[in-house]
Formats: sequence, C-alpha cells, structure tokens
Amino acid sequence: MEIKKNPKSNLENYSKIFMQIGLVLALFVTYAAIEQKTYDRTFGDLGMANMSDELEEEIPITERIEQPKPKTPPPPAPEKIEVVEDEKEVEETVIESTETDETEAVEVEDIVEEEEEEEIVGDVNFMVIENVPVFPGCKGSNTELRKCFSKKVQKHFTRKFDAELPNELGLSPGRKRVSIQFVIDRSGKVTNIMARAPHPKIKKEVLKVMNKLPKMTPGKQRGKPVGVKYAIPFTLIVE
Repeated sequence: MEIKKNPKSNLENYSKIFMQIGLVLALFVTYAAIEQKTYDRTFGDLGMANMSDELEEEIPITERIEQPKPKTPPPPAPEKIEVVEDEKEVEETVIESTETDETEAVEVEDIVEEEEEEEIVGDVNFMVIENVPVFPGCKGSNTELRKCFSKKVQKHFTRKFDAELPNELGLSPGRKRVSIQFVIDRSGKVTNIMARAPHPKIKKEVLKVMNKLPKMTPGKQRGKPVGVKYAIPFTLIVE
C-alpha cells in the first residue's frame, strides 16, 4: 500500500516565494544602511591650561658684601730734606748729519762681479758626462763617440786576453761572466782598474790587459776636464 502526500503540505511548491521574500528583505536592509546618517562627535571647549604660573619660581635676591681690606699705613716722612744744587755744566755734543746733499757728487767704486766657479767633486759616470772621453781613432757626435769607445775597449780586450787560460784552469764548461770597471782621469790615463772574475788568475790577466789601454782624450763637464767612470761586462766561454 503506497503512502500519498498531501500536495498542500509539500514546501517545495513555495520555494520561489521564499526566495523572492528573502531578496526583498536583503534589498531593504541595504537601502536602510546606505541612507543612515552619521554625525561627528563634538567635545566641549575644555579651555587652555596655563602652566607658566606654576613653573615660575621666586629667586631670592642676594647681595655680595665685600669685606674691607686692611689699610697699610703710609711710610714715615724723612726728618730732614736736603736740597743739592747741580753745579756741573752739561756739555752739549753736536751730532753731524751723515746725509749728503743732492747737488754733491758721491764717488762710488766700480763693483766687479766675480763668477764663482763650481767645482765638480768626484768622477762623473760615462753615461751622463757632457763630453765623453775619446778613444784614439773615434770621431763623430757624442752618441757616436760613446758607441765607438765601447767597441774599441771590447776589441782591445778580445785581442789581448789569453782565451786559453779559462780552459787551462779546469773551470766547468759554460759561460763565465767578467765585470770590469776603470776611470779615465783628467789627463786621459786609465786608472783605478777593478775586475771580478771566476778565478784569481783570470782576474790578474784582466787587470794586465786593461792596463795596456792607450791614453785617451779626457771627458769634460761644463768645459772642464773631469774623471770619468766606465764599466763593461765580458763573457768568457769555457769548453
């Protein structure tokens, strides 16, 4: 047996009506909220508090009383006052003027300026000397004379040095460096010869060879002959 519902008791038939009523109520509440007026809250004038009267303090006025200083009694007066007469006569001295009259001629001795000659102390390096020493046979400019000087010294060393000496001394094969330094003095002679070599006998041979350098034209600095220092390295090949 089936149970039948009363169609009037079915609420689904009234769902559309409920929905419309809900929409109307929502629109009414929204409209009322928009139309509601609000007013700013105002406060009564409380007045300004004056704090300056409370902060003012009464400062008592004080006076500085200075204590009186004890007075010192005046010095006693002398018993007798003697008057001394000045009988000496003062001699007046006449100071003569040293100024000359414009009309008077003044004799002035001729002043001769003497040029002080600057002395060059010590020897000058070969690379900075104004006029380089001239090796016999060299000609040309200062630069050409420098190159010619070095070539002549190397040629002299190669010719005079005993090339077999390093091999005879039993040195290890390879290149051996020899440093030589000497001075061409103011007269053009080669002096103060110094050498560094890998063996004392080689050093002795080097000094012997460099002592045979010829006399040269001395170098000049500011037009005066000066000593000139010269240094040159050599390489010996030991087989």
